[in-house]
Amino acid sequence: MNQYDSRHMSFLCKAALSLSLLAISPLVAAERTVASPDGRVEFSVSSDERGWLLYEVRFRGETVIEPSRLGLRFLEQRDFDTGFGIERSAERIHDETWEQPWGERRLVRDHHREALLHLADANGLRFDLRVRVFDDGLGFRYEIPAQDGYEAVSNVDELTEFKLPGGSTAWWIPGRGYNRYEYLYRKTDLDAIEMAHTPMTVRTAEGIHVSIHEAALVDYAAFVLDQRRERVFQTNLTPWSDGIRVRTATPFKTPWRTVQLSPDAVGLLNSDLILNLNEPNALGDVSWVKPGKYVGIWWAMHIRHRTWGSGPDHGATTKETKRYMDFAARHGFDGVLVEGWNVGWDGDWFHNGDLFRFTQAYPDFDLQAVSDYGLEKGVRLIGHHETSGNVSNYAEQMAAALDLYESVGVRQVKTGYVADGGNIKRVDGKGLPHYEWHDGQFMVNEYLKNVTEAAKRKISINTHEPIKDTGLRRTYPNWISREGAKGQEFNAWGVPPNSPEHTAILPYTRMLSGPMDFTPGIFNLMPRGEDSIHRVQTTLAKQLALYVTLYSPIQMAADLPENYEARPEAFQFIVDVPTDWEQSLALAGEV
Repeated sequence: MNQYDSRHMSFLCKAALSLSLLAISPLVAAERTVASPDGRVEFSVSSDERGWLLYEVRFRGETVIEPSRLGLRFLEQRDFDTGFGIERSAERIHDETWEQPWGERRLVRDHHREALLHLADANGLRFDLRVRVFDDGLGFRYEIPAQDGYEAVSNVDELTEFKLPGGSTAWWIPGRGYNRYEYLYRKTDLDAIEMAHTPMTVRTAEGIHVSIHEAALVDYAAFVLDQRRERVFQTNLTPWSDGIRVRTATPFKTPWRTVQLSPDAVGLLNSDLILNLNEPNALGDVSWVKPGKYVGIWWAMHIRHRTWGSGPDHGATTKETKRYMDFAARHGFDGVLVEGWNVGWDGDWFHNGDLFRFTQAYPDFDLQAVSDYGLEKGVRLIGHHETSGNVSNYAEQMAAALDLYESVGVRQVKTGYVADGGNIKRVDGKGLPHYEWHDGQFMVNEYLKNVTEAAKRKISINTHEPIKDTGLRRTYPNWISREGAKGQEFNAWGVPPNSPEHTAILPYTRMLSGPMDFTPGIFNLMPRGEDSIHRVQTTLAKQLALYVTLYSPIQMAADLPENYEARPEAFQFIVDVPTDWEQSLALAGEV
């Protein structure tokens, strides 16, 4: 045998060995790294000696997510957790610029490298991991193809972890609590965190800023970050009332798990990563979605000048609404929000979800007359639907309620889901009540149903007590704003009220997910007298600044008309400030 034949036989033996190994296990690549277009962000997938599938993230050469686990677990089927390897992969570069119908900036660049990793185990189970790496972070999601035995699945756990570097500082609010997302942000070391909502923002010891969140949350449960081991945060999916996390069928895909990265805090503010991971506009022509400013019958109830319920101090009367319409018309405002016009507010409305009637007005309010009066002056009535957590009661009436608003010319509705966390009332087909979380799969679907039903009638939705924003405004531009943090009302009665630093932290945390209807613009800082206990914890200058620092395409001038007329020079800023921008750029800032 000559030297060539020897080498040839050696090659054939190695090839045969490789093929035999491939027959035993589909693992062909022990590790795969995907880099951002500029090369600064790297996402690596590998497996360890236990057969666990792991990923790691590096930014500018520094490890920002240490090796962390991937995988899914199911109630009845085999888990996607160990023994999986990369069978094959495909990669591409994507670079496009798309236009928003409204937003912080009109044009958005989507520039990333995508890798689709096809994973399999020795038993033939398969799933895909799709990864998109941008210059300012990354997103990855699980995509489960149709396969035998997985036609219908109940997901009981997601194994995705985020192992953060030691010595890091975090800004966070507690997850799975009674007050949903309405907590003051805490600044602590990682070891102080048990469960945290996302976005959670972290600064490493090297000064790198990291935000962990999710994008495109559709027909799935939201997650909280659950520190189950030191510095290891697992995606704890919010369960149904029976403990199941997600009910679905193959094929299905999870939301994106996202990591935004910047060498400084201000860089996080200029990121479009969450939006870019969402699907394009699904509604077609949305020229009917109008950014703008509004006033409303709202703050008067929070400071106890008026009541939501009927009686001598009822706020939502025809007469009072026309007064607000006149004020809005004089100063160029687009709409007037009216809360408390429909039957159901009397008594303890917080627990009155069964009693709300969304098409029946109190006797002192004429919906048609008020809407017509405003339209004659170029001002639209902004509708309101408060559920007090009884979502089934609202769902039964939703179509008729939206039809009514459409018929009188309403083009925007504020919805409310006031209820403690875990206390959303769902009534099943047998009439039995069950109590769900605001961020479980049931409510994720209910919120989106409300948005899509409204879109059929060319109505925009501003959700309060919402599911967190995950960028779906790109796909459904009529989801024009939402709350999702402690808002202005806590300055009226909160115990404690919003701290001075609260609104300085929001841009680097909650606002990274999307617009917030904070309802700024309070001018009378002592609405209940000079007693310091009831003083609004703010300044006039700060209230004006919030119109720029807390973005929303709809902004409320929340105070009473007479308080604005008493301060015309300051009020002129609110009149003049835009809510829809050609370009926005954060120049400097620290959390």
